[in-house]
Amino acid sequence: MTRILAAITLPLSIVLTILVTIVCSVPIIVAGMVKLLLPVPCIWRKVSIFCNFMMYCWCAGLAALLRLNPHLQWDVEGLEGLSKKNWYLLICNHRSWADIVVLCVLFRKHIPMNKYFLKQQLAWVPFIGLACWALDMPFMKRYSRSYLLRHPDQRGKDVETTRRSCEKFRRYPTTIVNFVEGSRFTHEKRQQTHSPYQHLLPPKAAGIAMAINVLGSQFDKLLNITLCYPNNDRHPFYDMLSGRLTRIVVRVQLEPINEELHGDYVNDKTFKRRFQRWLNTLWDKKDIQIEEIKTSYKNAGQ
Repeated sequence: MTRILAAITLPLSIVLTILVTIVCSVPIIVAGMVKLLLPVPCIWRKVSIFCNFMMYCWCAGLAALLRLNPHLQWDVEGLEGLSKKNWYLLICNHRSWADIVVLCVLFRKHIPMNKYFLKQQLAWVPFIGLACWALDMPFMKRYSRSYLLRHPDQRGKDVETTRRSCEKFRRYPTTIVNFVEGSRFTHEKRQQTHSPYQHLLPPKAAGIAMAINVLGSQFDKLLNITLCYPNNDRHPFYDMLSGRLTRIVVRVQLEPINEELHGDYVNDKTFKRRFQRWLNTLWDKKDIQIEEIKTSYKNAGQ
């Protein structure tokens, strides 16, 4: 019976999710065209406000779809003290596409709309790139070590691209989201990266280091988010769509952004090592936290 319900729920969820996405994204794309054709600051500001509202509507639509699952329970700690008037840098472990849905749905009423670090290549994807640009998503242009060895003149260009993307966020409260692992966690990737963690990939510090360097003291706090799906660890996004997702665990920790985290990550090797050690320490604690969450639910038989 459960499989039959999942077989019915999956296509229905996909169709409803696509409909919600289309209804909210088409106005954003149209607004992006206006922004592209009329590069006037006052118009850009109004377009940004409108696009953020449509992003909120998308999050609200996804929240409504999640409420259709009567078995889904949320276990959330740490939302106290958050404000839509503040600037936040949000880092999170990345397990599944479900993570983006969870962050959008959970935080839509507590903090400014999330802005995700995206790969520069996505900017050239038809419609999607325009929508992301209209939403002021920061694009990152990363070069591999081998490419920089062949083209040393390009060194630092990725930093400058990120810097320009972040400068616009000085004008209004923003939440910049960075999945610092750089990719969704799988056991295969864990082996390939020789990760020292049981539930995480090694964190990459460049993106958040540059964001802090650009916006500096403008950030009020660092939001350190831990996501876990204790009963649906293998395929949480599929289980979310098929109505099988039973529990979402979220732990929110507010971390100070001290002066020691401000520096030149690209050219100052001492600062780079210190920053990476700080991030590794957060990841050590996060790995332990995930293990404790899984163990507690396993022992409780839930």
